[in-house]
Amino acid sequence: MAGRVSVRGQTAKLGDRAAPGDELLLDGKPVRFSAAASQPRVIAYHKPVGELVTRSDPEGRPTVFDRLPKLSPGRWVSIGRLDLNSSGLLLFTNSGELANQLMHPRQEIEREYEVRVQGGLSAEAIQRLLSGVELKDGPARFLRLDSIKERKDTGINRWYRVVLAEGRNREVRRLVEAVGSRVSRLLRVRFGPVSLPLDLPSGHARELGSKAVEQIVRAGKSC
Repeated sequence: MAGRVSVRGQTAKLGDRAAPGDELLLDGKPVRFSAAASQPRVIAYHKPVGELVTRSDPEGRPTVFDRLPKLSPGRWVSIGRLDLNSSGLLLFTNSGELANQLMHPRQEIEREYEVRVQGGLSAEAIQRLLSGVELKDGPARFLRLDSIKERKDTGINRWYRVVLAEGRNREVRRLVEAVGSRVSRLLRVRFGPVSLPLDLPSGHARELGSKAVEQIVRAGKSC
């Protein structure tokens, strides 16, 4: 390969580096790299109730990482969390940088949940949850809160769809508790531009295609 590669018009030597946008030639012909070659990988996982979002548990309880496809080299990094008793969409990536970007509060990436509330919510409680309530770690509110009419209510339970723009620990549950109610089921159905695939069974993972990855990467760089 000696003398066949040039960078910025100069014959490349061992140790030379090319920056994005630099002209790179092989035998005088431009070398083009596919954007997908450097694109991070992202998988969607349908977390069931009873799994922890941790790599190991001293009590030997199952973790989400037990069921993820093997990754070599590198390892999967979770983009956010869901507590033990919550289920639904979890995203994982092989890029720690992307995970940090997506989890940073300044990005205000929407998380959407379907929530079953014991006893339902009064009109006053709904107004408070949309206006904002004070939690131990500061004020919080839902961006949207709607009844899910297609969900069949059981007994005194009522289903709602809620949207947050942050991911504080147990925030949905704590918000509902702040107005005197209790969440009995919680399912995350969307994280940013990615929705939980309707045909993805609980406990299974699926790798996102390049277009979906591009959308999530843009979401992480939006601010």
